[in-house]
Order: sequence, then C-alpha cells, then structure tokens
Amino acid sequence: MHMIHTGENPYQCSYCDEYFTQTSSLKIHTRIHTGEKTFQCSQCDKSFTQLCHLKRHTRIHTGEKPYQCSNCDKSFTQMIGLTRHMRIHTGEKPYQCINCDKSFTVMSDLKRHIRIHTREKPYQCSQCDKSFTQMIGLTRHMRIHTGEKPYQCINCDKSFTVMTDLKGISGSILGVYQCSLGQVLYTEESS
Repeated sequence: MHMIHTGENPYQCSYCDEYFTQTSSLKIHTRIHTGEKTFQCSQCDKSFTQLCHLKRHTRIHTGEKPYQCSNCDKSFTQMIGLTRHMRIHTGEKPYQCINCDKSFTVMSDLKRHIRIHTREKPYQCSQCDKSFTQMIGLTRHMRIHTGEKPYQCINCDKSFTVMTDLKGISGSILGVYQCSLGQVLYTEESS
C-alpha cells in the first residue's frame, strides 16, 4: 500500500518539523527554506520554486484567461478568481463573522471586518500616534504629513488629498468629477 493511504510521512524537512509522504514533496518544500527558484520566466526576471507557479505567472504575459464564467463574459487567469467571482452570481458568502450576522464572499473582507470588533489598528503612522484598520486609511493620512495632494482640478489651482473631497456627478456613460468650486476635474467611464 502507498504511504499516502497509510498516513505514513517518513521524509522530514531538515529545516523545520514538516514531514512528507514523498521525496518530491520534500524537495519542493525545501525550496521555501533555501530560496532556490529553478523555474525562470522567459519574459521577465521573475523566477519560481514550482513549475505550476511559473505557468500561472506566464498568463500575465500571454493574457490567457482559461477560467470562463458560465453566467457572464468574465474570465480569469486562476481558478480561485473564478470561484470568488461566481459568488456574485450565487450570492454565496461563506465567511461568517462570529461576532455579528455579517458574512463575506472573501476571507480578506472578513478579516478586515473583524477589526471593527477587536478595535485592532495594525497600520501605524510613523510620524504620529495615529493608527488605522486599513492600509488605505494610513495612505490617506500620510498625505497630511507629506502635503501630497494627488487630485488636482484641471480648471483651477485647487488640489485634494482624497477623492471624496470632490463632488461626483454621475451620468449613464461618464462620471464627471468637480472640485468644491464647481470646476470640472476630469471625466472617466463608469464601470
């Protein structure tokens, strides 16, 4: 009987306490510790520990999206992308908060939500004592210290630190953004 079926794991990693049923699995695992990346992309300078990771990466260069949604025209480079997308159609929200009745389609949204209950703010400003539940909050806050105002009106000299300081006028085809003086900043296609 094969070791996979017996539950026997005779091959131990010399770097950690992991055990494996096959030497090939141990060899792949060991690359985590050694940093060995034997599979090189021919299009860029990235390299990978496993061939399957290189094949997945190559789709960035080829544009191949083999995982097609059966309900709409969206397609994805990875199966996980399609799985997450399908939840839009099914309404499935498998990640349930244990503190309230909210549920989420992806684990990362649940983890971010849980910070409301725990009051955890892992993103700390290096200039002052403010901290934030999300990285975007810290990014916006840092503009206070740097003075950066990336959203500039094309008709006047007014600039803004965040997009929400703009008045949005939604149209059926174009989104038109204005500064607080009523000047049009720019237009963009709505999604």
